[in-house]
Parts: sequence; C-alpha cells; structure tokens
Amino acid sequence: MILHDFEKVTTMSNKISPDDIRARFSSAMSAMYRDEVPAYGTLMELVARINDETLAEQPQLKARLDATDTLERISEERHGAIRLGTAEELAMMRRIFAVMGMYPVGYYDLSEAGVPVHSTAFRPVGEAALKRNPFRVFTSLLRLDLIADEALRTEAAAILAHRQIFTDGAIALAEKAEADDGLQEQDAARFVSEVLETFRWHDKANVELSMYHRLHDAHRLIADVVSFKGPHINHLTPRTLDIDKVQAKMPDYGIAPKAVVEGPPTRKCPILLRQTSFKALEERVSFKDGQGGWQTGTHTARFGEIEQRGVALTPKGRALYDTLLNDTRKIVRPAADGSNADAYEAALLDVFQAFPDDWAAIRAEGLGYFSYYLTDKASKDLPASLDAEQLIADGYIGFDPIVYEDFLPVSAAGIFQSNLGDGAQQDFVASPNQQRFETDLGAKVLNEFDHYAGIEQASLDACLAAFSRQTAAE
Repeated sequence: MILHDFEKVTTMSNKISPDDIRARFSSAMSAMYRDEVPAYGTLMELVARINDETLAEQPQLKARLDATDTLERISEERHGAIRLGTAEELAMMRRIFAVMGMYPVGYYDLSEAGVPVHSTAFRPVGEAALKRNPFRVFTSLLRLDLIADEALRTEAAAILAHRQIFTDGAIALAEKAEADDGLQEQDAARFVSEVLETFRWHDKANVELSMYHRLHDAHRLIADVVSFKGPHINHLTPRTLDIDKVQAKMPDYGIAPKAVVEGPPTRKCPILLRQTSFKALEERVSFKDGQGGWQTGTHTARFGEIEQRGVALTPKGRALYDTLLNDTRKIVRPAADGSNADAYEAALLDVFQAFPDDWAAIRAEGLGYFSYYLTDKASKDLPASLDAEQLIADGYIGFDPIVYEDFLPVSAAGIFQSNLGDGAQQDFVASPNQQRFETDLGAKVLNEFDHYAGIEQASLDACLAAFSRQTAAE
C-alpha cells in the first residue's frame, strides 16, 4: 500500500505542466514557420533589434517591465491564427489547446467586416501562465451558412466532412491527458510533434482547380479553409515595443509592409493592440486534375505579422475607441493599395486626441484596467486612511496598465483584406451567433472584460488587505 502511494506520487510529479507543453509547442511552431516562410525569420531579427533599441532608449519602460516580471516574456511572445471548417474540428481543437493550458477567450463576429467566420482566441489566462509563455492562437470557424450559393455550400460541407485534420496520435494523447490529468515527458514530446502536423503547410490541395476557383469567387478565405488537408498556420506574430519603427524598417530588410498600421494611432500610452504585416505570399500549389494526376496553380494565404500591445480597455474605454475609429473611417477609409495611407493616419491621429494619453487620466476616467501594487512608501509609513483612491493619491499604492491579451476584430479583418487583395469588400450580413459558436465549441468562452476586471480587483483587494493587517498589528 505504501509502495502504491509512492508510485502514485512519483507518477504525478513526473507530469509536464501545461505551461511547459505550451512553451515547447510555441517554440516548435516558430521553428517550423521559419523554415516554411523564411521572411518570418528576417522579421524576427528586425523585431529583436527594435526591441533592444527601445529598451535602451527608454530605461523607465525597461524598469517597469522588469519590476512586473514581464521583460523576459516579450521576446518569447507570439500569436498565430488558424481557420477551421467544421464544428467537430473546433471542438477537438479546444481539447488539444486545453492540454497546453489554453482556453477560449472572447467571441468575435467577423461577418460585420466582410469575412465569413466567427472566432475566439485560445490563450493562457492566469498571470503566472502568461508570464511563463503567452502563446495565443486566434481560431476562426467558417460560416458556410453565409455562402449565398446553396449548391456550393453543400459541396463545401461534403469536402470538409471527408477530411481529418488531426493525427490519430494527437487525438489519443489528448484523450490520455484528459484521463490522466496531464502528460509525462515522453508523451508530452510526442504530443507536440503530433499536433504540429495539424498546422503544417500542404502544397497539394484536396480539390480540383475548378472547384478552388468557385470557392475563391465566393470568398478567398472559403477557398483557404475548404481546399486543403489541414488549417495551416497562416501567420505567426512577434510582439514589438515600437511598431512604427518596425513598419519603417521593414523595406530595409527586404520586406514589403502593408500600407497602414491597424488599430489606434501612435501614442505615449499604448491602448489595445496595433498590428502590421508583410504582404501574403503567392505560393505554388498542386490541384487535382480529375484524372488521378495534378495541375499546378497558386494560392495566397500566409504572411508575417507584428503587433504592439497596450492597456486593456474597459467597456467604457472600448466604446470610446470604437466610436473614434468609426469617426476616423468616415473621414478617410484606408484603401487596400495604400494610396491614401498618409491621409488616413493623419485623420486617425487627429480624431484620437479625444482619448486621454496619460496613464493617470485613463485610470481616473475608467477607460482602462490597471494592476495595483504597494509602493516603497507603504513599507515605511502607516496611512491615515484606508480609502483606495486616497492611498493612490498619497503614493501608498501604485498602478501599472494591464496588458491587453486579446484581439481586435476590425484589425484582424483589415490585415486579412489588405493581404488577400479584397479591395472591394464582399458583403455578408453581420450576424453574430455566439450561442451557436459555443455549442460547436463545446464550452463557453470567457468574457474578457470580466476577466480583466477580476485581475484588477484582486490586485487592489490584496493591497487593501495588506494595509488592514498592518493597521491591526499596530
């Protein structure tokens, strides 16, 4: 009996943490994508250089990142994106990501931006998990119901029904992880290898060229999802500390950037998320010829993206952001060819003057989420009041912006449209259906606003509890 208990404890102690599995997978994915898309490696070199320069130029930023234990995560930070075709694929992907400690956060309806998908972001949610490795995958599910051509809908569904995007090994190991509450070393290594196959590029299509063109005419994304063996990763995104510098330097590295940076304008206090990318690759693909052979064609899907993250906004802050972005686009809507990029950026900068660009003002107006901490003064002096705002005003409690860990649907759609050349945006009726998405997913998505609010409140409660204990001890 004692030996049995010992063996049980030993077995549990040999389990590899979901955070470690996620870190291994993120590294393996990055290496694979670097091999498949060499420009991604060049992009990584540029981002690393700009980040080093920014930290050298802004010692206060470096000090705050170091103090909040987030400096090391910057160089490891990535997000990717995949597009799935069926509810079954989405449900299994949820189980796969759960083994890596990644959970669905947020619901995004991209039909309002002319893209026939709805999506969520799989990512770690705890502070320790994010610091260990903040890998995220923006995961979209194709909305076949938005395809107007009924015959094409039926044919596309039949094609998707016959494919299996996961290896038998990946499925078996996910089931084992669920049954055993984790994986040991050998299985964890196999799991990473097996799951990587789902994201690998395939240069042979599942369809004939004529079918590809029909799908493509309905929407380029539909062709990308339906025509291939699996949901190849279509981009990986490193995090930069100065996206404007990266945008300006990309041509020097032989990389052609998209015309404008998506999201808010350049600010002293970054908000939400800004993104840019290099143009999507036109790649040679073999299509079935209907006679057992292959016919050469091309497909455009994969690109490189860069992001700069700012503070997570409250519902009030997000509403202001959305209003200002909409107001900007009423003045100038950015053209896919970049012909009015300067006019758009000037309008964006002007309109966003209405959004405070000072951390104290953003916090005081309830526009962003912040994490609270005890300052050095708190260890030297007992405050006269335990009122939170007074403690902040008197310098006993400090605050740092909580990094926005999620995505912008308009930004994601803008990246997509600019890369795939959809200058004349296709119209789909905006039709959010979170309930249907969650049914297909097999789980509820976490509300990101509630999540950030919980992090903020917990940090403030911890500060106030410390003062209460100190007062009681006196």
